[in-house]
Amino acid sequence: MLRMADRLPPNWEIDFEDLGNVWNREQIRTCNGCVSTSMALCVWPCNCYEPGSWTQPDLMWNLDLYARLDLADAWAIIGPVNWYGMSSNLKAMFDRLVCMNGGNPREDLIGHKDPERAMQLEHSPEWKELSRNHLEGRSAGFFCYGDGGGDELDPEGRPKVLRHAEYFDTDAEPFEDMRDTYAPLVWQCRYSGIEVPDALWRYAEFGRGKKYSENQAEHMMDEPDLLREFDEWTDEFAAHVGGKGKVTPGQYRAYGYRAPSHLRADIKTKWRGLRMALGRPIPGTSPAIQQERGINRDATIHYKKGEGAKLRD
Repeated sequence: MLRMADRLPPNWEIDFEDLGNVWNREQIRTCNGCVSTSMALCVWPCNCYEPGSWTQPDLMWNLDLYARLDLADAWAIIGPVNWYGMSSNLKAMFDRLVCMNGGNPREDLIGHKDPERAMQLEHSPEWKELSRNHLEGRSAGFFCYGDGGGDELDPEGRPKVLRHAEYFDTDAEPFEDMRDTYAPLVWQCRYSGIEVPDALWRYAEFGRGKKYSENQAEHMMDEPDLLREFDEWTDEFAAHVGGKGKVTPGQYRAYGYRAPSHLRADIKTKWRGLRMALGRPIPGTSPAIQQERGINRDATIHYKKGEGAKLRD
């Protein structure tokens, strides 16, 4: 990250962030999947959480990431490959960016978080003008890297401690090109109107056959091929972004956004949730229809209890 920042044009305004776990710091909270109820229920920027919350502290809001991503003309994403995929923190950030793709910029039209009002809005003529790719036009580059350590592998590429070798077919591993581990993020960007040139989507490996303890950040500095590939990617990123120039912001900005008060809406939501917990959802709503059809059988005031615990009661 810092190596790239030092290499970019000196007249650029650069912002960067480390999403790695920091002891006792809040984390990016998970996406609640509002889109699965209605696209209009997914608010831009996300209103499932809010900055400075004591009950649900959220790193996405507390680092002001929505506004910072909105301000940027381009994003450079650098991250490891963990178990054939991106890190959980990076995945969580992109999950929470679903709202950039068609999210509702007018939470006042749905009473902050009213599912029925959101469903109605999604079917209204007004929705066509509201739902858009809010960060469209920007560019993104992805440099993912793999710690190829794996000194626990046998000559055929199977874990030495594996007792059922027949379960692991090395020819059937999921990716021929390990950059595809980041394909979900790349295509989420492209789907949202964010340009990801093929040349700016790369994977590099280092430290193959070494113990993981010998593949730390300081050891990466002794990998000239890795550093060369990273510097080449950085230079191509700079050339692309510089050639493209400034990006015109969208109509609905995350930068400068101030969430409206929603105390009354929260009380209504609590009342709705209480009715559902008591098995008396509001007639005509999706929860009521599902209950009538026997789809959901989890009405309980002990909503925090796990399903396994309820099963064993």
